[in-house]
Amino acid sequence: MNIPDPIQLTNAQIDHVGIVVHSLDDALATYCGILGFRLLERLDAPAHGVEIAFLDAGPGTLELLSPTDDQSGTARFLARRGEGTHHVCLAVTDIDQALQDLRARGVRLIDETPRRGIHGLVAFVHPQAAHGVMIELLQKDEAHRPE
Repeated sequence: MNIPDPIQLTNAQIDHVGIVVHSLDDALATYCGILGFRLLERLDAPAHGVEIAFLDAGPGTLELLSPTDDQSGTARFLARRGEGTHHVCLAVTDIDQALQDLRARGVRLIDETPRRGIHGLVAFVHPQAAHGVMIELLQKDEAHRPE
């Protein structure tokens, strides 16, 4: 097996797993009411066409996403693939360097440059580059970085 030397993605670690759902209320009833996760934050993100809830999952979080705009990428994903895992988010310290390293390796990206996300700058790696899993890179804003 020929495995190339890994890039370091500037100390990447799993920040959260995004799960797309039809109804945020129904999903919260399951994840909080039945499974016992604690709601950390719930917000409407009209610029992204979604309503989001972040749940405490130990060292990381679960992000529940429910589309509010039928034309959003999340709505298209839900219509095409149904409810379930939407993405895995890796927190990085330098998103520009991470993207540069990935481009140098020929990795297919959805975002060539970072854009504003909920908690910082984000960019997505295409699922075809990661065996069917969309990868989100996140450089957190100061207010959202762990102490």
